[in-house]
Order: sequence, then C-alpha cells, then structure tokens
Amino acid sequence: MVERLRVVVSGATGRMGRALAGLVEEDEALELIGGISRSSYELGWAGTVGFPAIEAPEAAEWMLEEADVLIDFSSPELFRRLVASQREPLAGIAVVVGTTGLEPEDLAVLKELAAETPVLPAPNFSVGVNLLVALAEQAARVLGGEYDVEIIEAHHRRKADAPSGTALQIGQAVARGLELDLEQVRRNGRSGRSGERARGEIGFHAVRGGDIVGEHRVMYIGERERIELGHVAADRTLFAEGALRAARWLAEGRPPRVYTMRDVLGLD
Repeated sequence: MVERLRVVVSGATGRMGRALAGLVEEDEALELIGGISRSSYELGWAGTVGFPAIEAPEAAEWMLEEADVLIDFSSPELFRRLVASQREPLAGIAVVVGTTGLEPEDLAVLKELAAETPVLPAPNFSVGVNLLVALAEQAARVLGGEYDVEIIEAHHRRKADAPSGTALQIGQAVARGLELDLEQVRRNGRSGRSGERARGEIGFHAVRGGDIVGEHRVMYIGERERIELGHVAADRTLFAEGALRAARWLAEGRPPRVYTMRDVLGLD
C-alpha cells in the first residue's frame, strides 16, 4: 500500500480540480505533484494550495512519472490529448477518470490501458449516487416490466451534455434489472404529439439552470402506486471525496483491469 499517495490532477483549474486540491491540502497522507489545465500558471486560491499547472498534456510526462495516481476531471478533448501523448507513463500508475461526455471510442482506449494498469472511470463518484444506482437496479428487478420508468436529472446551466452521465448510468442499471438493452428502450424527452407511452420504455428528462450541483430521481410508476428513488448533491466536494476514496483504493496494489465504484464500495 502507498504510504503517501502522490496525485496528479487533470482539469486542475476547474471546479472539481480545485475541490480535489483543497482536500489534498488537508490530508497529510496525500501529496499533489501537479496539475494539467487549460492555462499555464501557478495555481492559487482560498487556502494555501499552490502547485504547478501545465497547459499542454503532451508535456506532462515528468509529473506522471512521479505520481501514483492520475485523477482526470477535464474535458473530452483534453482527456484524449493526455491519453494519446502519455500512454507509457500512464501505464505505470492508477488512473481515475471522472470526465463526462466521453465517447465509446474513449472508453475503448481506457479498456486498452486497463490491460496494463488499474483504471476506474465513473460518471459520478458520490457514494450516495452509487448506492442509488445499485438500488435502482434492484428495484427494477423486483418490480419488473409492469412499472413505467422515468429518470429526471438537473444540473447547472453550464453543463454541456444531456442526459447526464449519471442519469445514463442509472438507466443502464434499470435496464440490467429488467434484462433489456438500454439503447433499444431509451427515450430522451417528449414533445408535441408523442403518442402513447411504449411498454418497457425508459424515459430521460434533463433540467438545466442556475448553479444546481446535481439532482437525480428515478420513478417506477405502476397502475396503483409509484416508487421513487433520488439523490441531491448539495456540495461538489462530495464528488472529490469519492474520487480520492477511489484513488486510494485503486492504488492499493489492484491488478490491471477496469474497475467501478461498485467495486470500491463493495456493492457487488
């Protein structure tokens, strides 16, 4: 087990990057080696956090060679540049990825990297959200196809992707519980004369506005009752806490493969 976990943060100037840096500052068992960001300067904000950040992921080799784990909360474009240019040093450290909006080909690249090092991608690192995902699958399995399922998510106005990665993760869990292929039954919103709701459909609805941190709700709607499961995030720090929990767990000598937060939390 690593005694002092050495961390590199990609997306260091973003909200999640700053939240991670603040938590690392408070933990004597962690060391922040450096950050990768959209702008290159000495980072500093509330508290005493200050560390070198480089703009080009192509120049991040020295950081990664000193690190035990990379935590990536950047953008799909920056993520792709980092993985393409730093494949060799990344293969020697644990990799935690929270960047949203990744395409199937990006996940395929992570799967290839996982042949050499432990990798954990997750759309949401909240312990509560991952418990919600597990409960959503169990509820779908128990209730069966007689209940209509609708998933509603809400985020701040700056979020670029919809439905959220977490909403899709919940949808995939529901589909597993119902033994369905999500892509075959997924329905993104309704407008106009949408017609009668198809049996087995899983609906997604996205709300955007203000500074909503993240809200997710899944509804199982029957003829005589409705069951709802939900999660409301009040502070982004909880996502950073979950990512660091995953990083610590992953760096405890886990063998190379793709892991999930269910593995970290022992939910399987």
